[in-house]
Amino acid sequence: MIPASVGFQCPECVREGNASVRPVRGGGLRAATARWGTVTLSLIAINVAMFLVTAVSAAAGGASPLDNYVSPVFDALSQVPVLVAQGEWWRLFTAAFLHIGLLHLVFNMLALLVFGAQLEQVLGRGRFLTIYLMSALGGATAIQLFAAPFSPTAGASTGIYGLFGALGVVLIATKQDLRGLIGLLAINLVISFFPGISLIGHLGGLVTGTLTAGMFVLARRRPALQIVGVAVLAVVLLVLAVSGRTA
Repeated sequence: MIPASVGFQCPECVREGNASVRPVRGGGLRAATARWGTVTLSLIAINVAMFLVTAVSAAAGGASPLDNYVSPVFDALSQVPVLVAQGEWWRLFTAAFLHIGLLHLVFNMLALLVFGAQLEQVLGRGRFLTIYLMSALGGATAIQLFAAPFSPTAGASTGIYGLFGALGVVLIATKQDLRGLIGLLAINLVISFFPGISLIGHLGGLVTGTLTAGMFVLARRRPALQIVGVAVLAVVLLVLAVSGRTA
C-alpha cells in the first residue's frame, strides 16, 4: 500500500490514476507565464527594456550607462509637473516605466513579480492590468498636484503600491489575515520618507489601487458597472492631473 494524504491507496489504483493524467509538456516561456502571469512578466519586460533604452541613450551622450537618468530619453519621458501642465501629458504614463539606476529597477521588479503574479492569478489579466495602470495614474496625479513643480519623478512604485492596496481589498473580501500585509506596507511607507523617494506618489497609487479593486469586488456580478466606475475614476484623475497646476 502507498501512503496518501488521506489513508492509503493500492499500487494498481495509483498506476491507473497516473495513466489517465496528461503529462505536462513544454517549459521555458510557457512555464514562466503560467507560474508568474503573462501581464506581470510583460510589465517587467517593458520596464527592463526602457531601462536599457535610457542606459544606451546615456552612454551615447558620454555618460555611464548606469547613470541612465541623465539620458535625453529619460528627460523626455519622466514626470515633471510643470511640463505636464504645459501639455506634455504622456509623461503621466511613461514615467511609470522609467527607473533611476539599476537598484531602483531591481527592487521594483522583484516587488512586481511577487505581488503582481499573486494578484493576476486571483483577479485575472484584465482586472489586474487595469488596477496597475490606474494606480500608476493615481500616483502621477498626486505628484502633479502636490509635488515640487520642477522635480522629475519616475518609477513603477506608484503601480506597485496600488497592488498593495488591491491585495488588501482581496484579503478583506476573502476574510484572510491582513497583519502581514499591513506590516509590509508600514515598512515601505517609512522607507518612502527617505530623500529621493516620492511618498506622495506612493500614497496616490495606494489609494487609487484600493479604490479600483474595491469597485471590482463590490460590483463583481455587474461588469458594466465596473467599466463605468473605472472610466469615471480615470477621467477624474486625468482632468486633475492635466489642469491641477500651471506652474
